[in-house]
Amino acid sequence: MYNLIIYVALAALAGGGAGFFIRQSVSKKNLQKLELEQKEVLLQAKNEALKIKEEAKKHEEEKRKWLDSLERDIRRKEETIDKRIEGIEAEKQKLQDKDKEIHLIKDEITKIRDEQGVELEKISKLKKEEAKELLLKQVEKDYREDIINKIKSEKERAKEEAEVIGKRILSTVIERVASDYTSETTVSSVTLPSEEMKGRIIGREGRNIQIFEKVTGVDVLIDDTPDTVTISSFDPVRRHVAKLALEKLISDGRIQPARIEEVVEKVQEQVNTEMKEAGDQACYELGVTGLHPDLVKILGRLKFRTSYGQNILRHSIEVAQVAGMLAEELGADANICKKAGLLHDVGKAVDQDIPGAHHHISMDIAKKYGLSEVLVNAIGAHHEDIEPKTVEAIIVRAADAISGARPGARRESLESYIKRLSELENIANTFPGVEKSYAIQAGREVRIMVKPTEVDDLTALKLAKEIAKKIENDLQYPGTIKVNVIRETRATQYAK
Repeated sequence: MYNLIIYVALAALAGGGAGFFIRQSVSKKNLQKLELEQKEVLLQAKNEALKIKEEAKKHEEEKRKWLDSLERDIRRKEETIDKRIEGIEAEKQKLQDKDKEIHLIKDEITKIRDEQGVELEKISKLKKEEAKELLLKQVEKDYREDIINKIKSEKERAKEEAEVIGKRILSTVIERVASDYTSETTVSSVTLPSEEMKGRIIGREGRNIQIFEKVTGVDVLIDDTPDTVTISSFDPVRRHVAKLALEKLISDGRIQPARIEEVVEKVQEQVNTEMKEAGDQACYELGVTGLHPDLVKILGRLKFRTSYGQNILRHSIEVAQVAGMLAEELGADANICKKAGLLHDVGKAVDQDIPGAHHHISMDIAKKYGLSEVLVNAIGAHHEDIEPKTVEAIIVRAADAISGARPGARRESLESYIKRLSELENIANTFPGVEKSYAIQAGREVRIMVKPTEVDDLTALKLAKEIAKKIENDLQYPGTIKVNVIRETRATQYAK
């Protein structure tokens, strides 16, 4: 048994030693194999690195050659540019030299001309300005007839063309517009049911009429006219409020200070609503949008304002319609023309409270409510003292003249009518050579008879233009005025 254990131990020891030696042999072989593989990898890496290095060197050589070529091209171009610059500088110098020569020649010519002028003045015994004036007079004298005929023919041709185009456009526009007008007045009448009502309106010791005039801002006239009371005020809105309030008080029958204040306040609110509705209706009728509500309310006040018998709100609507149609015919901005036409007289709604011309007030109102400069100019330029900056402004001015001048649009008092005709004739009579002048066609035309011995045909043309210009500057009138200068020469002989 003991021997068996020894044999087993020896066998195990022998097996372990053999295994060790075998494993050592295998590990050595594996290590040799690994070293061989590493050498192969290193050799392969060296070959790859050498290959990359050669390719990089080749690429660098190609790039160097390309840069050398590019550098040579740039050098050649720089040399070419330098040559061109040298040529340009040479040409510039030549031009400068020629310019100096030209200036010298011009100076020499001017000097010779001045010397000749001095010699001519000595020979003719006339100054340069005198000779020039004499020459112009001679030319005018020699070609006077030609000048007159040319001016007449050009004026006639332009007039014919303008009439054809203008009549076509205006007839189309006016046919599409129709407006109603009310007469201008500063008083309103209220009919009473009986004479006894006058005493109730006056009240005890005049208290009723005093409080009524105070809260409405009008004058109440109670005279001998039967069953009628007259309300007077230059403010049409106040007058309208007073009339409605008095009619309500008469209808109700209770006329006392407290009731008067209550009714006037209610009527004032009613009229404010009526003005807002009138402004809204005008904008709706024209298709105008984007206006500030307060501006629309001011516009509505024009419902109660008239001028020469023409209701200003209806006139403004008509101007907007005419301006819009003219703009469509002429290819202008119809929206701007409509807005400017509608607002061109908005200053008349407040001109009782604000000093200044109504068109200047209209411009200030338009600026206040943020309207554009184009619109502001078109609104104000419908009168001559403001220059129109756009074709739309000119169209609005023409539309305003059309609305005011068309038949039936306006009425004026006999006194102002006679005064206007007298002023028209007086302006014409202030010019030299005028013998007589006559305002005809209700002031639409003035005929001026001149003295034939003092005024020739060419001067007559100039005189007509000067008189027309003075009328434009000195008078205010609707529409246009035709100025006719008539020169008549009569040759009379008697056969004996």
